[in-house]
Amino acid sequence: MNVITGKVWKFGDNIDTDLIIAARYLNTSDPHELAKHVMEDADPEFVKKLQPGDIIVAGENFGCGSSREHAPIALKAAGVAAVVAKSFARIFYRNAFNMGLPIFELPEADKINEGDLISIDMESGVIKDLNKHNEYKFTPIPPFMQELLACGGLINYAKAKILEENA
Repeated sequence: MNVITGKVWKFGDNIDTDLIIAARYLNTSDPHELAKHVMEDADPEFVKKLQPGDIIVAGENFGCGSSREHAPIALKAAGVAAVVAKSFARIFYRNAFNMGLPIFELPEADKINEGDLISIDMESGVIKDLNKHNEYKFTPIPPFMQELLACGGLINYAKAKILEENA
């Protein structure tokens, strides 16, 4: 899982958690139910167009607003492989890793277009736009955060550590 490759869906600045998953759907925490409505208020057709493994690329302050964990859960359950943005709201950043959703800060995110095919190398810190043959550098994800992602999030990571200690 060190390299993620997928088609890009593009969103702008200040995509808040209510645009990611609207409050009217928070009466459930079932990931599959949440996935049916991800990004619905930003693009009503998004879920119909999204394919498993696709990547969201956005502007600044992605995930701002309330601190709901439902937002990264819904994105992941819908099949979004990763989110690349100029910047993330801090609470969303932490929630995404806790839920096992890979996210990457890239100041040049606006240079990537919707429909482009990109690959993200988590270890080397390189995003390649395979359509334009451009490469962009980001700060590689620290090993511990990569472990969280590899385990599928913080809870799975903690369970694995407990099993290791009791083995």
